[in-house]
Amino acid sequence: MQTHHFKAVSYQSLRPGPRLLVLGAVHGNETSGTKGILRVLSEIDARLINLVAGSVTFVPITNPLAYERAQRVGERNLNRNLGPTAEPKEFEDHIANWLCPLMARHDVLLDLHSFQAVGRAFVMVGPENNADELEPFTHAEAEVALALRLGVNRFVDGWLSTYARGVARRRAALGAISSREQQLDTDPRYGVGTTEYMRSVGGYALTLECGQHNDPESPAVAYRAIMNTLAHLGHIDAPKPQAVAAIEALRIYDVIDKAHEEDSFSRPWSSFDPLQAGDLIGTRHDGTLVHAETPGYILFPNAKAGVGHEWFYLAKANSRLSAV
Repeated sequence: MQTHHFKAVSYQSLRPGPRLLVLGAVHGNETSGTKGILRVLSEIDARLINLVAGSVTFVPITNPLAYERAQRVGERNLNRNLGPTAEPKEFEDHIANWLCPLMARHDVLLDLHSFQAVGRAFVMVGPENNADELEPFTHAEAEVALALRLGVNRFVDGWLSTYARGVARRRAALGAISSREQQLDTDPRYGVGTTEYMRSVGGYALTLECGQHNDPESPAVAYRAIMNTLAHLGHIDAPKPQAVAAIEALRIYDVIDKAHEEDSFSRPWSSFDPLQAGDLIGTRHDGTLVHAETPGYILFPNAKAGVGHEWFYLAKANSRLSAV
């Protein structure tokens, strides 16, 4: 029997204001956010930080099972197919039944992550305002304004629409679907994580990838983002942070699945490596060459991806933030 519990630390000021939620360790081996949160908690408790408006809730360890095991997941990826369920099957389902109502009671979410490869911190932004069925949204301006003040200048959007496109292609390739894994892998909602769920209940949300897992600077990136968010939203009496300059904005537009365990990359790719039209990305097990069709970037390359799972994503320059 699981003996884990869930912990949230909340502070409420005397004055009304936004309700902010900050998450760490949604993936158990991504502890930069946890460290940044614990630093802020200690400073609030020491009265070095004073809340003057609104409320803020911190969850230093969102997935305690994965955190205890120092691995990405406990029993499945919490940041996929996130939503309450009447019949929890994996430990992450129990987390969702606690976490989703908590998100629904807040207005803004800052979810702090990190990544495996060496690289620069970046923030994942949601869609533009729209009334589409996939991810309707009305808070794009507020979300982008916060993104520009987290202290990083690399931005990525287009996640859920690209994931759904990949799911449609995967469903067509699979044909009959039988196993639970196949059901999840071919469900467009499997692309829904914390930020997507937060938007679905009326809030806005950002995922900040704070840097490489073990980079000693990554917790400082998380701490700065939290402090900037508190100042920007008016939770603390501090100067409003300025929007970053020299923006690099990308939009994910396609995802390519691994078709066979012997599919291989042409070299050890890293996220944000540039691509020119014709560049060789990898080779399928049958010898088929996979080339970049247009100039752009490779994102989230995963040489260890399972068959039928995301092998890599493709992104291109995005002018959306240039006019902000």
